[in-house]
Amino acid sequence: MSSAYDVVVIGGGPGGYVCAIKAAQLGLKAAVVEKRTTYGGTCVNVGCIPSKALLHASEAFMEAGHSFDALGVEVGKPKLNLKKMMAHKTQTVEQNTKGLDFLFKKNKIDGLRGTGRILGEGKIEVTDGDGKTQEIEAKNIVIATGSEVAGIPGVELEFDEKVVVSSTGALELAKVPGHMIVVGGGVIGLELGSVWARLGAKVTVVEFLDSILGGMDGEVSKQFQRMLGKQGLDFKLGAKVTGVEKSKKGATVTFEPVKGGDAETLEADVVLVATGRKPNTEGLGCEKAGVVLDERGRVRTDGHFLTSIPGIYAIGDVTAGPMLAHKAEEEGVAVAEIIAGQAGHVNYDVIPSVVYTSPEVASVGKTEEELKKAGVEYNAGKFPFSANGRARAMLRTDGFVKVLADKKTDRVLGVHIVGFGAGELIQEAAVLMEFGGSSEDLARTCHGHPTMSEAVKEAALATFAKPIHM
Repeated sequence: MSSAYDVVVIGGGPGGYVCAIKAAQLGLKAAVVEKRTTYGGTCVNVGCIPSKALLHASEAFMEAGHSFDALGVEVGKPKLNLKKMMAHKTQTVEQNTKGLDFLFKKNKIDGLRGTGRILGEGKIEVTDGDGKTQEIEAKNIVIATGSEVAGIPGVELEFDEKVVVSSTGALELAKVPGHMIVVGGGVIGLELGSVWARLGAKVTVVEFLDSILGGMDGEVSKQFQRMLGKQGLDFKLGAKVTGVEKSKKGATVTFEPVKGGDAETLEADVVLVATGRKPNTEGLGCEKAGVVLDERGRVRTDGHFLTSIPGIYAIGDVTAGPMLAHKAEEEGVAVAEIIAGQAGHVNYDVIPSVVYTSPEVASVGKTEEELKKAGVEYNAGKFPFSANGRARAMLRTDGFVKVLADKKTDRVLGVHIVGFGAGELIQEAAVLMEFGGSSEDLARTCHGHPTMSEAVKEAALATFAKPIHM
C-alpha cells in the first residue's frame, strides 16, 4: 500500500466510493479513508438500501392483506414474521457492501480503515480503531464525509435507538410499536413512518411546517397527505416540538402550534426524530487546515468543487445542495474528471427527488410555487392514473402526473408525479430535461401500451394541447 496517491477520498459513501472508482478508471491511483468496517456510508449501511428493503417488504405485507382478494388471490390473513423481514434487510445490505468490496479490488483502490483528518494541503492523518495513526500523502484530497442525524432545535435529545430513535434505530426495532410518533414530515419520516404503519403501528406525524414534504410541489403534497391519511397516518401540522422525554410506557412528545395556542402532549411507544441531517465535518480538521465552512457548517466550494485550499475538494451532503445519494454520485464523477484534467459538470436543475412510500412521490425541476415566485410564465398539464388502463388493471389508480413547461418555448421546466412507480417514471422526464426537450417532444414520443408511462405522455399532451384519454 503506497503512502502517496493521486486522489485520497475521505468517506466511502455514494459520493466517495463513486469518486474513487471513476478516478481509478481514469488512470489515477486512488484510496478511500473509511471509518466503518464496510463501504457504502449511511446510504448503503443504515439509510437508502435497508429502508427500501423494509419499504418493499411492508408493502408486500399490506398488499397480501388488502389487495390480493380483489385480484382473485385468496391467501387468508397474512402473518408478520418481523425477524425474517429484518433478515431480508440485513442480507440486502450485505450483498451491496460485498459488491463494493469487489469494485474496490477490481479497480485497485486502496481502503484505509480509520478516521481521516486533514493536516493541510496534500496531507491526511488516518487513525484506526486502536488509536494508531499514519500520515498519507495525496496530490488531491476529496472530502466526502456525508451527513449525520440532526436533532430538534432547542430540544435536548438522548437517542437510545430503542424508544427515542433516529432513522438508524427505526430500521432495527425488535417489535411493531403500538404507537409511533414521527417528528418531521419530510422524506425520511414519511418513509419509515409508513413502514411501521403498514405493519400495524398507529403513526402520528408532527411537522413544523403547514405541509409535508417541505419544498415539494404544493398540489402533490396535499394529495399525498390525503393518501397517507387514508392509510391511517395522523398529522399534526404547523406544530413546534418543545420536548421529547422518556416515560414509563415509552416517551412523550410535547408540541405547540407555531401560530400560537395551547401546547399538547402525546405519548408513544417509540418516537422517531426525523428532522433532517447536518453535514459531518466534526473532527475533520477543516478549521486548522484552513478549509472554510459556511454558516451552516458545510464545506464551502467554488463552481468546480474546490475548497479554499488548492488540491482539496468537497462533494455530497457535506456541501450545499440537496442531501441526495445520486447528487453525491454525480459530483463524485465530476470531481474525478476535473482532477484528471477533464471537464466534469453536474446539472443541478435536473436532479430527481423520490419519496419511496406507497404510492411513491417523484419530482424533477421546478415546482409551480418556484415558477410563480420567479415570475416565469408557464403551462401546466396534468393526467390522473385513474384514467390509465394499466393502472386500473393493477389497482394502482391513486395519483397523477403534472408537467410544467415554459409558456413561450414549451421547454419542460418541471415534472411531478405521485403514484405507483413514480420513482421510475420520473427518469424519462429527467432525460428529456437534460436535453432541453419540450412537452410536445415528450407527448409525440411513442410510449408502449398499456403502461403507466402513458400517463406521463398524456400529461405532456395536456400541457401543449389536450390529452387523448380524458
